[in-house]
Amino acid sequence: MSQTQDISKSSNIDTSKKLVLEIKDLRKSFGDTHVLNGFNLELYEGENLVVMGKSGSGKSVMIKCMVGLMQADSGSIKVMGQDVATLNQSELDELRTEIGFLFQGSALYDSMTVRENLEFPLRRHKHKLGTNSNTYDLVKEALENVGLPHTIDLMPEELSGGMKRRIALARALILKPNIILYDEPTTGLDPITSKEIIELMRRIQQQYKTSSLIITHDVDCARVVSERIILLVDGVNYIEGTYAELSTSKDEKVKAFFK
Repeated sequence: MSQTQDISKSSNIDTSKKLVLEIKDLRKSFGDTHVLNGFNLELYEGENLVVMGKSGSGKSVMIKCMVGLMQADSGSIKVMGQDVATLNQSELDELRTEIGFLFQGSALYDSMTVRENLEFPLRRHKHKLGTNSNTYDLVKEALENVGLPHTIDLMPEELSGGMKRRIALARALILKPNIILYDEPTTGLDPITSKEIIELMRRIQQQYKTSSLIITHDVDCARVVSERIILLVDGVNYIEGTYAELSTSKDEKVKAFFK
């Protein structure tokens, strides 16, 4: 039995909850470089799942395959029960409204105000709004949820790095998705701002009851927000378990991440 299977059985995984994301035997190569070599993942309703791994281990490739920005060589990805590989563009666009994405660099539009940045997904997906929904009210609510209502008319260049990250999170949440993908949410931030973002992630998960997939190198982030951690090494699940289990592992490859 593999190490991953041993530790997974001792983890507190509530399999009675709905499975919102399932990745099976995912493989992706670029020429002779094999990035994903049979990666597997299950994310359950309301769960915070962290994926850790060295740079180049395949974390970002996995996310791009998941949202249909990149096609895997083989394997399957099911999001909310739908097989991503079988969806046409219209169906894929619809599925993406169920996924909020916090990009590593925040990815705000520099030429738009904060309000316009948050209105952008609302304009693209008007059908997701109720008939009585007011765009301004939704923007205001999203900004209040990240503690930045006063920034509504500011330009991105007027924001600090931490504020940009919060605005990007507000934009990811504005369509009230079922799943949020965090790509290195604390990278490039000072320790104090990182802690603020980590606490905000916890509060958002509790408030919105989202299922969160968090890609991070930040051990403190993993400690605070994770219910389960997958360590990705050489394109496969090397080990899986809770923070307490992994941080006390005697395996040298695992210990290297939790020093």
